[in-house]
Amino acid sequence: MIGVFDSGLGGLTVLKEIKQRLPEYDYVYLGDTLRVPYGNRSDEAVYELTKNAVEFLFNKGAKLVIIVCNTATAKALRRLQQEYLVERGNDGENILGVIRPMVEYFAANNMERVGVIGTRGTVTSNVYIEEMRKINDGVKIYQQATSLLVPLIEENWIDSEITEEILRSYLKMLKLYKVQGLILGCTHYPFLQKKIQEIVGDECFVPHPGEIVSLKLKDYLQRHSEIEKGLSKTGKRDYYVTDLTENFYDIATRFLGERIEIKKVIV
Repeated sequence: MIGVFDSGLGGLTVLKEIKQRLPEYDYVYLGDTLRVPYGNRSDEAVYELTKNAVEFLFNKGAKLVIIVCNTATAKALRRLQQEYLVERGNDGENILGVIRPMVEYFAANNMERVGVIGTRGTVTSNVYIEEMRKINDGVKIYQQATSLLVPLIEENWIDSEITEEILRSYLKMLKLYKVQGLILGCTHYPFLQKKIQEIVGDECFVPHPGEIVSLKLKDYLQRHSEIEKGLSKTGKRDYYVTDLTENFYDIATRFLGERIEIKKVIV
């Protein structure tokens, strides 16, 4: 089973793409909707919340966990890999994130100017700058914290004029820098991808993070047969949240295009 963790409903944008590309595997999703957003929390708080979520997914049968929250990836992934997995004994289990796949994808496109939008936690961590420079030291990275977007999306203000006005304000600086590509550094942002693309214009490439992550996951499983062999393949899908609201259910079912059962849990 593959576990997918996000701070809220944004991770569904990645899970949907993963399921379409790799439909044979079993999946378990956890959204920490009680504590969303993570962007303004301390490093230690994000680590503890993410560790608890990963532990929950492993206990549900996951052998591979994908942390699709950018903030959690930036603030917790490395420590989870280096400390938590070692403590567990790392028995055929692993934890992956979303930042490295995005960086590798953009670096391969040889862009000179790349923009990043994300939560304050993701942007201030400078993780995209650090990871990109490991691959391509010449690329210029321009970042913009867009902290209001996650609450707006969680409240289903996706089509609101207010949301569009806020987006235009956030993206103004990146347009001035004439970025050639824009990294959506939060899994919530694909809900606004069409609007974002319209604002930055066709000269700026805005790919869907879920498509990139699903491609990289497929490649990872092909290269790591020791992990792939331990994944169940019965078509099972389980959805869990830490706070279940009617709003979450409506957005989730509409976005996924199917009626699903979502269970509330304490993590």
